[in-house]
Amino acid sequence: MSKTALVIGGTGPSGPKIVRGLLERGYDVTILHGGQHENGAIPPEVQHIHADPHFAETLLPAVEGRHDDLVLAQYGRLKTIVDVVSGRTPRLIAIGGATGLAASTADPGWGPIGKPALLTEHRILPEHDIEKNKIAYRMVEAQNHLFSAHRHGAFSATYLGYPPLYGPNQLAPQDWTVVRRALDGRATLVLPDGGLRLETRAYSQNVANAVLLAADKPEESAGKRYIVTDPHTYTMRQRVEYIASLLGHTFEIIDLPWELARPAHPLYRHIRDHSLTDSMLIRAELGYTDEFAPADAVKSTVEWLLENRPEPGGAVENQIGDPFDYDAEDRLVHVARGALGTIAETPFELPAAAHQYRHPKKPGEKWARQGAEKK
Repeated sequence: MSKTALVIGGTGPSGPKIVRGLLERGYDVTILHGGQHENGAIPPEVQHIHADPHFAETLLPAVEGRHDDLVLAQYGRLKTIVDVVSGRTPRLIAIGGATGLAASTADPGWGPIGKPALLTEHRILPEHDIEKNKIAYRMVEAQNHLFSAHRHGAFSATYLGYPPLYGPNQLAPQDWTVVRRALDGRATLVLPDGGLRLETRAYSQNVANAVLLAADKPEESAGKRYIVTDPHTYTMRQRVEYIASLLGHTFEIIDLPWELARPAHPLYRHIRDHSLTDSMLIRAELGYTDEFAPADAVKSTVEWLLENRPEPGGAVENQIGDPFDYDAEDRLVHVARGALGTIAETPFELPAAAHQYRHPKKPGEKWARQGAEKK
């Protein structure tokens, strides 16, 4: 008798590759999803169950009588899924956010310096106050519920946390904000703070391999929480300029303070701070590697967007939240250039940079700025 796998979700960007991987491993695969987003890349032999996995009253009847060797929870409410599949599977792999459960930056629990820029599996302070961040608090609650069920023997559980994903078929693809402006021939592109924000991301076709790896190594991954990311994190400016180069375009970057750089806020997902994490644990313990390097992954994403261009002003651009209001952007750039010119004319003398250690030309010579001029 063949093994069975129930994939809750499965029609998103990483779903088809996961489903195909399970079929290759000998599983009889069923996907359960709401039915709003069918994906033609799902092999025809896969059975579909249409039910809403957010609510017990819709999920429970949909899995009545089922017992699966493996359940992958990619979509829905994790706490509800845990309750419904307990006793119906020996193995549950849950997928969710990487660092969205972290407490707010101002939480004193981070210590006197504050929240570190880089968060890892072992360096995340979970949100403990529902009034401060309800979504993060609910994420903590759901993960605690998952691992409590694991400890009590309901099933063997593993949690895989993703940062923001990119790749073919990704919902609300932020990179479209750059691609469309390049296609529209925009000469300028506004970025806040020099475009220096760091945001860890993950390519959807890579993270699919992490899910399959956890399925292949149930003992090693049992009771573990792993974060899955690209191997490197780049600045927003590097990301923008690389995407533009793939399209044969060059932007003049208009550097503005965050508060004024509103056209870039959708690209930044309305987050100014760095969002950094890494995947060292899953690489060390399960041997996770990246099938696609970041440069190739971004190139593939851009190519997919060119072949599947969202309708201007349509549903996808509405999800992204970018109005592409070029007239307003041009007015902002015009005013900004004038203001920056005025600021640049304000006198401010500053010594040029100098190395802090002595570079004596004779014994006993003291430190000196050595010819550095004011600027």
